[in-house]
Amino acid sequence: MKPVAVRLGDLSIGYLHSLADAVEHLGHAAQPLLEHYGFDAARLAEPRARLSIPRYMHLGHAATVLTGEPALGLVMGRFAYLHRLGLAGIAATQAPTLREAARTLIRFEALYASNYRGRSSLAEDSSGAWLRFHSIGPYNAYNRFVVDSVLATWLRQLGALAGTSLTAQALQIEFAAPDYAERYALEFGCAPVFEADFNGLRLDQQALNLRNPLYCPGTWNELLQLCELELQRLTRPQNMRDRVIQLLGPRLHGREPDMADIARQLQLPSWTLRRRLGEEGTRFSTIVNETRRDLAVAYVRDTELSFGEIAYLLGFASAEAFQRAFKRWLKHPPGEMRRTLRRSNSVSESIK
Repeated sequence: MKPVAVRLGDLSIGYLHSLADAVEHLGHAAQPLLEHYGFDAARLAEPRARLSIPRYMHLGHAATVLTGEPALGLVMGRFAYLHRLGLAGIAATQAPTLREAARTLIRFEALYASNYRGRSSLAEDSSGAWLRFHSIGPYNAYNRFVVDSVLATWLRQLGALAGTSLTAQALQIEFAAPDYAERYALEFGCAPVFEADFNGLRLDQQALNLRNPLYCPGTWNELLQLCELELQRLTRPQNMRDRVIQLLGPRLHGREPDMADIARQLQLPSWTLRRRLGEEGTRFSTIVNETRRDLAVAYVRDTELSFGEIAYLLGFASAEAFQRAFKRWLKHPPGEMRRTLRRSNSVSESIK
């Protein structure tokens, strides 16, 4: 079986403009760094251009090392603008309230970002709402940057819409408190809870009800229509196999998903799901195996995670079980693949 090119997630290269601004703000040249990672002026000007989340992690880590600023992701929030998120961001700039802007960013997230772990969400209740973000874990210096930049960006973007400095009612972070933990209260206006169940910031009703002085009803509705059309284009009906794969990623952590669980998510009886997959010439167990294999290659190739961490993320009982499966799939162990890739990258770097 030959693995396919699976992405752990990607996002609009608009995020790189905010990263570059933060690097320049800290007194360093951003252009050489971006070009080193393949993002020259022509690439940055491409419509709908995306970069993989692992590449964003590596670029962010390199920028953190360059600037000596461990809280670089938080600093990025100061340079976040909605229009850098493309069509969905432009639509949010015309929303009547912060609530509608937040709904727009979440509703049309697929237009500017995707993550195999799942979509961001807006959980509303009678006293406010949580904006939640899913990240690729376990956490290290590479992906903490992603969480910091996304949450800080949301807060600044929404505050700018109403022309105010917005503070979060509450802040939750999945990872343990980093060395720069005191910086969160300065950026978000509240003390964070670390090692929480999810990454998210909470806004109260007063903040959500803030009005957008630039709201124009006709423009707002036209932009929503354009976003819906683009979303339909991106998410047009898939075959059953692809729909199952989309649901598997977030459910692999620490266990092997069962078909009954996936069938419930698809609102189908298990026997119907089995029959539909059979009509497409495949089985649920085959899809699980192939998805694990393709994600395993992506993790080994694109991240710095240990094999024990990858084993957990893919539902294996141990690192040894994962390594045996990897060797069965690819005919060589994951350590050999990672060493080969690193040697190749080192040669490429020396040629540049």
